[in-house]
Parts: sequence; structure tokens; C-alpha cells
Amino acid sequence: MSVGDVENEVLSLKAEIKRLRKSLSELTPPLSVLLRRRGFTIYKKEPPADLLIPEARFVDTYYRFLTKYSFRLFLRDVIKHQECFSARDVSRYATQRVTANYIESLLRIGLIKKADEDNVYRLNHRPIRSFGPTLEWFVSEIFKREFAAEAIWGIKFKRPVVGGDYDLIVKIDGSILDMEIKSSPPKQIYANEITAFCDRVFDLKPELTIFFIDTELRMKDKIVPMFEDELRRRIPDDITAFFGVRESLRVERIEKELFHIEEKIFIINAKDSIVHNIERVLIRFFRRTYE
Repeated sequence: MSVGDVENEVLSLKAEIKRLRKSLSELTPPLSVLLRRRGFTIYKKEPPADLLIPEARFVDTYYRFLTKYSFRLFLRDVIKHQECFSARDVSRYATQRVTANYIESLLRIGLIKKADEDNVYRLNHRPIRSFGPTLEWFVSEIFKREFAAEAIWGIKFKRPVVGGDYDLIVKIDGSILDMEIKSSPPKQIYANEITAFCDRVFDLKPELTIFFIDTELRMKDKIVPMFEDELRRRIPDDITAFFGVRESLRVERIEKELFHIEEKIFIINAKDSIVHNIERVLIRFFRRTYE
């Protein structure tokens, strides 16, 4: 069998897995039902405010652009300078040629328009306060498109004890995956955010949890120590209820900047691509589940 035949076979198998996963998803209860069984009824979800996406006919093109880390960084700068920007204002993370291509693409799909001055642009729909909701939407699209999973983002529950939004919740073959999505770099993430994240996770008790930062910077220097500190502060009963063990826990490296805690909480960044890193997490999860 030639290399080309092997590659085609792999692609065929991936397509078949996606088809089977979609069929299985249709045979299991919808995500809202799985959540209600745990006492979580959705109050609000997927708020349209601050969502920067084009009309439906351009969504596929936009999705492909968002898979590029440089485009996501570019888009953050566009939002930062949304009232008025030139190519120079949004070219910190890409070459002039790439930036010009990105600007032309946003013009073509209607997200920006030319201002009165030459070579100056602004967002069509303003204000957009943050890139966060768009990033949550994009990651939900990754699960739907690449893994044939049901996904909802920007979820609020009416819970008397634990508050805050859940960025993304996904149904994976009948299991619940909870994903925290951070658009800020590690230096702008603080211990109280890790505490709030763990509060929500220990309340929902998903089978699988991912803490994701949209960065290619190191996670080991700041994020991993904050998780280790948080685990040490937690009472043993919380740890036992979620992880099923009482002994002290460590954050362990999978590869590069991907980490896990007892194969239940995964800490990942965008290095090598978001899709690749989510796939690595899912592979570990399913191998552990069916061992």
C-alpha cells in the first residue's frame, strides 16, 4: 500500500468515526437533558452581544481563518482599535502582506468597512467589548465540525451556590465535557479565576474538563503552579468527590504545554493548533474510559 493509499485510508476512517459519533449522539439524550439530570437547567446561552461573526454564507470561510493563531491575534487588535484603525495598528503579529490579506478578507465578508480616510477601517457593528464570546463560539464550532459533538457556549444556570458562566459545555458520546476558554495571555490570569473555575467544575462534575488559554506561550511557569496551589487549598472531600482519590494531586505534563490532573482536568494552550490539542485530550479520555 502506497503512502497516498494510507493517507486516504486514514481520512476515510476519520470520516467514518465522525459519522458514527454523530449517529451515537442522536441516539443519546440531548445535552440539555443530561444537564437537567444533574440539576442544571439552562437559564441563558449563547448571547449575541459582542459576537463578531459574519452572515451565514461567509461563516465557513471565517471559521477557516479563525483556525490560524495569527488571525485570532489580528482580530483582537481589530477589536481593540474598532473605531478607527490602519494596517499598522493591527500588524503586530503578522507580516504586512498577511495583515493586508486579513483586512481584505474582513472587508469581503462584511465585518469591517472603510472609514472616510484612505486605508483606515472600522468595525461594521460596534461596540464589541471583548474577543471572548467570539472565541467561545469558534471553539464550539470546532467540536461540532471536527468531532461531530453537540456543543453550547456562554451558558448561565440558576444555581444558588456556585455562580458564573460556563464558557462551553459539550456532549461527547453521552458524557459531559466542560471547557473554560481564556482569550487573555497567562500573565493576565489570576488565582481567583482558577478558584472560580474549580468551583464550577466541582459543582457540575463533568466527566471531562478542559482549561484552555488561547496562547502559544508557556503554561508551566504560571498556570500550572496556580492549579497546584488551588488543589492544595481544596478540602479533601472536594478532591475525593471529583477525582476519586484522597492523596495529594499533581499536575502532570502530557507533552509540550499540555497537562492533566488525574485524566479529569486538562490544561491546554493553542500551540500546534486548538484542534490538535483537543484531539489529544479526547484520545486520552477515551483510551482511559475503555481500558
